[in-house]
Amino acid sequence: MILHYASQADYDAMGGKDTPTGRAWTPEEVGAMGEFMGKWVNELVESGEFVAAEGLAAPVHTRRVGAGNVVTDGPYAETAEVLAGFTIIDCVSFDRATEIVAKLDDTPAPDHVRGRGFVDIRPIMSSVEELMA
Repeated sequence: MILHYASQADYDAMGGKDTPTGRAWTPEEVGAMGEFMGKWVNELVESGEFVAAEGLAAPVHTRRVGAGNVVTDGPYAETAEVLAGFTIIDCVSFDRATEIVAKLDDTPAPDHVRGRGFVDIRPIMSSVEELMA
């Protein structure tokens, strides 16, 4: 699973608001990012490695339920980056997954944003026994 991260400020900037971390994205910049991501996913579909992908709503729309059913609405000040979306792939190796993710470095973004982005690659477990492996 490829886990994509962003912050509330990133969502705000992509939505057209200036933030403490930089200026608002232009509609053209958002469109270029969306077009790039669409092509990236399409390559995975064509190679047969694509399983699923979804983007998530902004952190401000998050609700966390903790122990004792304590409910807290987001965003969470103590968290800079939050899960922004995910892509599930089925490929031959962890190295291949890393090659796929490396292409995301070419994602169009304003200069003040480039170099801050990151994703995690994590295998999906098929059973609880894998915790012991």
